[in-house]
Amino acid sequence: MNKFIAHILVVDDDDGIRSLVKKYLNENNYLVTTAKSAEDAKEKINFIKFDLIVLDIMMPGKSGLEFTQENKSILNTPIIFLTAKGEASERVLGLETGGDDYLPKPFEPKELILRIKNILDKTSIKNTKRIIEFGNVKIDLNKLFIIKNNKEFKINNTEKMILEKMINSPGQTFSRDEIGKIIKLEKERSIDVIITRLRKKIEKDPKNPKYLQTIRGEGYVLWIE
Repeated sequence: MNKFIAHILVVDDDDGIRSLVKKYLNENNYLVTTAKSAEDAKEKINFIKFDLIVLDIMMPGKSGLEFTQENKSILNTPIIFLTAKGEASERVLGLETGGDDYLPKPFEPKELILRIKNILDKTSIKNTKRIIEFGNVKIDLNKLFIIKNNKEFKINNTEKMILEKMINSPGQTFSRDEIGKIIKLEKERSIDVIITRLRKKIEKDPKNPKYLQTIRGEGYVLWIE
């Protein structure tokens, strides 16, 4: 299965623009759903949680601005507005309505990709979990410690980098190679030693881990949900 970077909703009444944007985003490893109107988009957001919405302002029926205003209470999704070139008032109104960025038509698909990446990077930083509790364990990446059964264990920078990735990707298996790239270390034996050290700080029985498990032949996974 492909590991998509993000799931994006593209809303535009122009079939050509929808097809072009979808093709280009797919080629850059984004999963894309399209909608031809605000009404169509409303149906999609009722059932799917998108990472970002690319939204045309000028559409028949309800405009992109009306869509945003009407769904503001349930939308917690970054929005890039597509605007007619030179319509400065539209762009300002779009940002005031809750948009995160705008792109005048016609636009270069590559520029859209860059704007999407910029917004998703900021969103990822904002949403990154830094403190988490599960079982009898509390991990605090801000203060660099783990508390287990009221005992405090320090986290070094290498352990922090691994935990940060795993905490924010619960259930995802990380190969030794992927962990090595995270901490810039190539020796598999050293990676195993670090995981063993982390288990002693997290697990009740480090030799039979409940949370930080080994997936045979694949790598390591953190089960916290």
